Amino acid sequence: MSLENFMSDAISPWMKENGPDCDIVMSSRIRLARNFENRSFPLIAKAEELDDVLEFFQENYQNTAFNHQGALQFIRIADLSPIEKKVLVEKHLISPHLAEHAEEAGVLLSESEQVSIMVNEEDHLRIQLYLPGFQLQKALNKAFEVDDWLEQKITYAFDEERGYLTTCPTNVGTGLRASVMMHLPALTMTHQMNRLTPAINQLGLVVRGIYGEGSEAQGNIYQISNQITLGKSEQDIVEDLESVVSQLIEQERQARETLTEELSIQLEDRIFRSYGTLQYSRIIESKEAATCLSDVRLGIDLGYIEDMPQSILNELMVLIQPGFLQRYAKRSLSGRERDVLRASLIRERMHLENN
Repeated sequence: MSLENFMSDAISPWMKENGPDCDIVMSSRIRLARNFENRSFPLIAKAEELDDVLEFFQENYQNTAFNHQGALQFIRIADLSPIEKKVLVEKHLISPHLAEHAEEAGVLLSESEQVSIMVNEEDHLRIQLYLPGFQLQKALNKAFEVDDWLEQKITYAFDEERGYLTTCPTNVGTGLRASVMMHLPALTMTHQMNRLTPAINQLGLVVRGIYGEGSEAQGNIYQISNQITLGKSEQDIVEDLESVVSQLIEQERQARETLTEELSIQLEDRIFRSYGTLQYSRIIESKEAATCLSDVRLGIDLGYIEDMPQSILNELMVLIQPGFLQRYAKRSLSGRERDVLRASLIRERMHLENN
């Protein structure tokens, strides 16, 4: 497995599979923050200490295999070009923080791209595991398996009263961030997300954009995750999030039903205008492209558009991002050049699906 394998496809292998409620919940993610015992945490550690952690991972886990995930590939962030870093961020395989701020950092990626273990981000380890659709409990169980596998060789920083010790106090305890990526076009169109977001925040959860903290909800895609880890068990955190997500799924379905009943022709017109824009535009900015893709995905889910895969939103939402466009062009591109190439790639992808 080489770096090229992770760069070549916009969509990860696991994203091509369907999961429960996949018309609304695109993915479920579990992230566990862990640190080595008796080592300085990354934010205060010296470069030599961080490099020792990198060496440990490269020596112990490079080309090893875990369950059905295939071979694991260790990649040093310092060895990547700026565009390669962008691509890994756009595919959610590493965080923006790891790409931008961590010199002595790395990532251990499974062949399926379902498991990503970031090394020397805010913490020594950030274990990420993804599943398609709404599968938080299953994702938690699988993440625990990875955690136990790593703990065979690593002694974690752990306190009997506080739990797992982490750089950021908000992660102390379980070290768990559970999140789902949701496509909520109907709730957005009916302006209900403006009302729901503060209510969700009051429940100890947070609503963010597609790339997490500080990002906007492009293409009506929202990331819902827990904020509190201390004083709650992993099971409690997941069950609380599952409860809220289940309610959001039901409300999104009701909003879609209302739109199709009361604004059917307007909705159909919007969907097919977006469909036409994607098929025929010669220049398109990322925000407009994301909005149009969201409309088309909604059209697929509602049966207005046939013979188009549901996964097209997942794939094209990555394909239209700056890093992937520049990687495809094999050079840096200006904003206008990206807009032209974005339109071209979308037209090509839509044409392939129509034939």
